[in-house]
Amino acid sequence: MSSVLQDSRAAASAPAPSYDAEQYRPGRPITDWEPENELFWKSIGKRVASRNLWIAVPALLVAFVVWQVWSVTATNLKDVGFGFSTSQLFWLTAIPGLTGGTARIFYTFLGPRIGQRRFTALSTAVLIVPLIWLGIAIQDPSTPYAVMVGIAALCGIGGANFASSLANIGFFFPKARKGSATGINGGLGNLGVSVVQLLTPIVITWSTIAIGKAQHKADGTPVHLQNAAFIWVPVLLVLAAVAWFGQNDLKVASTPFSQQKVIFKRKHNWLMTWLYVGTFGSFIGFAAALPMLIKTTFPDYSVATYAWMGPAVGALARWAGGWVADKLGGARVTVLSFVGMAASIIGVITFLPSGSDTGSFAGFFLCFLAAFFFSGIGNGSTFRQIPVIFRGTHLKGLTEGTPEYAKALKQSEMESGAVTGFTSAIAAYGFFFIPALFGSVAVTSAMWGFVAFYASCTVVTWWFYARKGAEAPS
Repeated sequence: MSSVLQDSRAAASAPAPSYDAEQYRPGRPITDWEPENELFWKSIGKRVASRNLWIAVPALLVAFVVWQVWSVTATNLKDVGFGFSTSQLFWLTAIPGLTGGTARIFYTFLGPRIGQRRFTALSTAVLIVPLIWLGIAIQDPSTPYAVMVGIAALCGIGGANFASSLANIGFFFPKARKGSATGINGGLGNLGVSVVQLLTPIVITWSTIAIGKAQHKADGTPVHLQNAAFIWVPVLLVLAAVAWFGQNDLKVASTPFSQQKVIFKRKHNWLMTWLYVGTFGSFIGFAAALPMLIKTTFPDYSVATYAWMGPAVGALARWAGGWVADKLGGARVTVLSFVGMAASIIGVITFLPSGSDTGSFAGFFLCFLAAFFFSGIGNGSTFRQIPVIFRGTHLKGLTEGTPEYAKALKQSEMESGAVTGFTSAIAAYGFFFIPALFGSVAVTSAMWGFVAFYASCTVVTWWFYARKGAEAPS
């Protein structure tokens, strides 16, 4: 007993380990990172992680602006003389989802490999190209549809930034704060959807900042649709510079694809991808489709007044979802989110126009807001589940402090980061499929399909993660 007391006194009196503050300065690559070490976290880690997070948030928000700019732009094209059909307009809102989801797959594995600082700066700066092209093309109503499709496809690259940003940011934070950190990054980043839908109808009326010629509506009212694109170019330049000089590349997160590809053998990668398609896929797909859905289903109501509200609710709910999941457990919150989404969409169906029944816009819109809310909650909780699942799987039966434990912990961090990015990549296709579905089949039929899908997600979450004796409680 005396020897134990002596050891504990010696440990207490031992000098605290010192850390080289120089390597943690803005712009420096970081080689030593121990977020689970409480002393390190309080003395250095928290400050550095917070700095990287709060630089990542606005960069991701504007990337979402670029990704979603077509959801509002498409609703204005007919008004200024573009001769595109309703189906073609739905497809223009959908195409960025196809390219965004595909690019996310590559960004998932490239982001951690290249580093938070370099990848955020470069991936932000490259978005200037499609915005300038859009600003030029949209001034001419004779611009071919194929050109517009090409611009929409390039704008989709903005959605890919989410995969690299979330995969990288997760490495900076300890387990107990991962849900909150990714909730803040993803949630506030998702607000870019609302920002573009709220600001676009306003900025296109500003002649004082317009570059190029005005377009005119049928009643002669001048508008400057190019403003919706050009206004973000200087913002992107500033954010890219701030990321380059202010963030850090975390070397412990740098992993070649040859090691990351192991996630394709993990069952829980595919199960969590299924669930995240249900949450984020719904959020981003509904956000892309809602402006055109309002315009075609309830034409007497203003898209500019209402469309931005749903994505705002979903984005803020994501922040809350991550925080609540840290407290209550991700799986329980995820089950709640899917039940809520199913009930909300049934409500939307109830209030849609049918036959001689003109429907109820108030009921339709409030139920849609509820669907956005529950999708946001699920976005936060599912991303909290992923690191918990992979940590529990890899560390099961190991003793903390042993070399085996340290190796397994590093492997779990690498895999959870890769899975986070990959699930977000596949879920991003919701941006493509939901508007495309609304442009191809009856809205009511599509809605019932969503309800059935949410039911399957509820069962998967409960069986594998939430029930007593679940395979991977999270």
